Amino acid sequence: MLRWSDPAKLKMKGWGWLALLLGVLLGTAWARRSQDLHCGACRALVDELEWEISRVDPKKTIQMGSFRINPDGSQSVVEVPYARSEAHLTELLEEVCDRMKEYGEQIDPSTHRKNYVRVVGRNGDSSELDLQGIRIDSDISGTLKFACESIVEEYEDELIEFFSRESDNVKDKLCSKRTDLCDHALHRSHDEL
Repeated sequence: MLRWSDPAKLKMKGWGWLALLLGVLLGTAWARRSQDLHCGACRALVDELEWEISRVDPKKTIQMGSFRINPDGSQSVVEVPYARSEAHLTELLEEVCDRMKEYGEQIDPSTHRKNYVRVVGRNGDSSELDLQGIRIDSDISGTLKFACESIVEEYEDELIEFFSRESDNVKDKLCSKRTDLCDHALHRSHDEL
């Protein structure tokens, strides 16, 4: 039993509460940092995939077929647009996270949340970009790349599903609704897909 007459025990108990409070605050800050990182990686991943898909000639097609042979001895072969084919998307997913080195970290002044923005232009030049207030270093690009790779590994099927057909607002639909990686940015249920 703790008595008011024992100040050493009261002081010790006070430190315990302070440590607990500090642990909760640090845990909350870490969770928010992790959520900002994974959300930013997802949004950057979507930007990069959309860019790569837009660069492919829309007339370019790939033959997709079935291994099944029809009764007449022929095989069913269909031509599909190459840009959104599973083969092309799989190829893109293998390389896309390497582009995270072209991103930096920016703190939103109103929400104090971290955003990740491209710091190297698509042509390889950064002179046309406004880099004021953006932190650029290898730690940021390394953790962003690792988060991107984790997302690709965990959500590869969803990524291919979303990008195999044209869709509006892929960032919101994929990063917020389907995966909850950005659930702080958009509060909608999965049923609205």
